[in-house]
Amino acid sequence: MTPKTIDQLLDEARAQLERLSPSEAAAAVKQGALLVDIRAESQRERDGIVPEAVFIPRNVLEWRADPNSEWRDPEVSEPERQVILMCNEGYQSSLAAATLKRLGLTATDLVGGFQAWREEGLGVQPLHPAERSDRSV
Repeated sequence: MTPKTIDQLLDEARAQLERLSPSEAAAAVKQGALLVDIRAESQRERDGIVPEAVFIPRNVLEWRADPNSEWRDPEVSEPERQVILMCNEGYQSSLAAATLKRLGLTATDLVGGFQAWREEGLGVQPLHPAERSDRSV
């Protein structure tokens, strides 16, 4: 097998997705889509959170999203519900969304990630200690 570059992998992943702008993602959430924040806890603490987003650490995402996993999260693993992944700048989320599609989910990601969401002036708030969630176990 010929190795691929990360740019090639990213292009392949994005070719499978109908990526959403921040305003499109916000509208989709109002229609019932689920916005999933996969950023590192340190980024969430530094930059804040999107109140409507569910936090699932990137390192357990596939286990929480797989409808057949014993560790699935019912909120995320519903195949008919649109799942929109949000990372910091929209790279990691593209790769992860392509994987979720392979698991049978209706998944995509947010163009520009959290930073684009914030720049567009959409809802962001500080991460309060009570909102920290350890969904990694």
